[in-house]
Amino acid sequence: MSLEESESKEWAILSPVDFIQLQQYIDYSNLKMKDALKEFYRDGVLSKYRHGECIEEEGFKLFMKTYLDVKEVPEDLCHRLFMYFQKTSEPDSANQLQSTPAGPGSANQSQSTPAAPGQVCMKDVSCYLSLLEGGCPEDKLEFTFKLYDKDGNGLLDSSEVDRIIAQMMHVADYLEWDVSELKPILKEMMKAIDYDGNGTVSLEEWIRGGMANVPMLVLLGLEATIKDDGQHLWQLKHFKRPVYCNVCHSLLVGLRKQGLCCTCCKYTVHERCTTRSLLPCISTFAKSKKDAGVQPHVWVEGNCEASKCDRCQKKIKSYQGLTGMRCVWCHMKIHNDCVSQVPSECDCGALKDHILPPCAIYPVILERQNCPKNGSPSPTLSEETEQSFTTPDGQILRITPVPETHPLLVFVNLKSGGKQGKRVLRKFRYLLNPRQVYDLSNGGPAPGLNFFRDLLDYRILVCGGDGTVGWILDAIDKANLLVRPPVAVLPLGTGNDLARCLRWGGGYDGEDLQRILRDIELSSQVLMDRWSVQVIPDNPQEKGDPVPNDIINNYFSIGVDASIAHRFHQMREKHPQKFNSRVKNKLWYFEFATSETISASCKKLNECLTLQCCGLPIDLSSLSLEGIAVLNIPSMHGGSNLWGETKKLDPGSSTNQQPEVITDPEVLKGSVQDSSDKRLEVVGLEGAIEMGQIYTGLKSAGRRLAKCSQITIKTKKPLPMQIDGEPWMQPPCTIHITHKNQAHMLLAPPTRTSSSSSFFNLKKNIQET
Repeated sequence: MSLEESESKEWAILSPVDFIQLQQYIDYSNLKMKDALKEFYRDGVLSKYRHGECIEEEGFKLFMKTYLDVKEVPEDLCHRLFMYFQKTSEPDSANQLQSTPAGPGSANQSQSTPAAPGQVCMKDVSCYLSLLEGGCPEDKLEFTFKLYDKDGNGLLDSSEVDRIIAQMMHVADYLEWDVSELKPILKEMMKAIDYDGNGTVSLEEWIRGGMANVPMLVLLGLEATIKDDGQHLWQLKHFKRPVYCNVCHSLLVGLRKQGLCCTCCKYTVHERCTTRSLLPCISTFAKSKKDAGVQPHVWVEGNCEASKCDRCQKKIKSYQGLTGMRCVWCHMKIHNDCVSQVPSECDCGALKDHILPPCAIYPVILERQNCPKNGSPSPTLSEETEQSFTTPDGQILRITPVPETHPLLVFVNLKSGGKQGKRVLRKFRYLLNPRQVYDLSNGGPAPGLNFFRDLLDYRILVCGGDGTVGWILDAIDKANLLVRPPVAVLPLGTGNDLARCLRWGGGYDGEDLQRILRDIELSSQVLMDRWSVQVIPDNPQEKGDPVPNDIINNYFSIGVDASIAHRFHQMREKHPQKFNSRVKNKLWYFEFATSETISASCKKLNECLTLQCCGLPIDLSSLSLEGIAVLNIPSMHGGSNLWGETKKLDPGSSTNQQPEVITDPEVLKGSVQDSSDKRLEVVGLEGAIEMGQIYTGLKSAGRRLAKCSQITIKTKKPLPMQIDGEPWMQPPCTIHITHKNQAHMLLAPPTRTSSSSSFFNLKKNIQET
């Protein structure tokens, strides 16, 4: 074999690391396959690259950029994908390209046209990527089997299995696992799935073994998800202290990732013990209404050593085996002998104000057999489906909360805060009922809001950045709920300006989530204004970036700071893997701020736009500005208060008596920011250096220009803009900003320190006086 042929063969091999990277890109993208395929037709950006049902490499690269919704896809990954699809393109390898009309005289419309040299068949590509987009683990396992079955004989022989083990070692290293003891475990694992012991692995054995083998799923880039009650949700875990298996009762050993732990109930096992008979996971709802009302303790044995017994207050000692009992709902830990002395009813412990116990959730489909009370007709199935939550097996659930509690609805954005989102999701699924905790990447906020929609007194916790909070507030607006629930924030983003103002902090650093839940219980409600933004381009034919949002929750800006944010956004779109932590994000932001200081791309901004506040023109001619910021809260760019602190508040003033617009500099000096006064603050910025000075405290604030209830801005040339940290480049246009509504937010108790302005405290003092 020639060197060229050898290299070509290597490029045609798609490794599991490639598989995981591709899955991560697909999870990050906001587009679906059906959206990307539309670009092949009419005037789409991909129409000129289409050759029948095939596409060449240049068009394939543009297709991947379009589908993954990024500026650039890594060259080596894109080329390896192309070579892989070129190798695997066969007439019967995939379903038809969506909406592809059959050519005249087609003999078999279900077959793909063989790809010519240097081309790939889009049917194979679309089928494979659609599977990663939303396929079930069984289907993904079938595709990975075909990926590893190089000779295509339907069996994995010893050489192919050895190659899989080598590739899994690469994946483990990519995932930052300790691989020192992993290889023999993987060999054992691959040997175990050869159920008939004939030395080869069939497709049936591969799927059967994969579905019963969590490490294998993880190393193939596949993750288990909650399907139904009784099913454990496993994760590979490293334990810092001795832990014993709940099945064989022996010690879990290893330097790292010693075993599997269920996210929901903490049932812990060896990887080899997952195929044995296991106790089921917790039930998250009552099986009938007659079981609702009283919640019993749900005990899981073991791994309670070094804790005090909550019944007798004596230490739970370890006897080199499973020790003690833990209740999944109240998290009580007691001796095995003390179980009989504890009442059977569980009150859900310290977190009872937040928890929806299983006894509070029951299937309403069973109620339909009963006669309606007061002669009123029973609701139809369609009406109940609209107002209730449906389980995977079709049961419709209804919530009857425990009296005098405030159930917590939790939304987690896994894309925020690097890897923190996944850890937070797992922890909340253990602390609360898993049916209260929603991964926003799986259906958005609608399922959770629909499940809780009939409740009159509940709270929402948003785990993510400011953009995630805005997403949830928009969803609440559109959901037509009976009440507008108050929203707390667990900051996982980069700037977290809204979380700072509400005293939830500038970022989550791994602190105890139970403490955060206690803070939510002690929090108070405040109102926050929300503003509508209308952008009207001067020339609708002139193409610019899409406006990211039509609502302001935090701030809007034009000029220097938006330019920095736009550069940051473009780089993150191009290389998302470089922006997986808050520290890295801030370093990149600092780099772009430095380059903007040198380039000064927005100088003489006063010549490029006009500003009106409630119809009153603001004279900018004498000011040397590079940016204008419109503020709703006193924090921007991770803690910068551009308006500045107001030292003294006039006790006789009232936010309701403020004029529609204030432009007098002397009056503005004593004007305090208030997120609920239906007013916006307008600030001028001299440049990136001034922004840095404000952030570090070397300068108190920007230039106060106005405080008003309506704003109109007209631009004369393309300028960078941003709404709540989401930037875009906008051609000449007219911008109208008006008041929309007010959101109910939760202000953390004052014990939690805050680095931002305390305008909520100021408002509270006004009300008390």
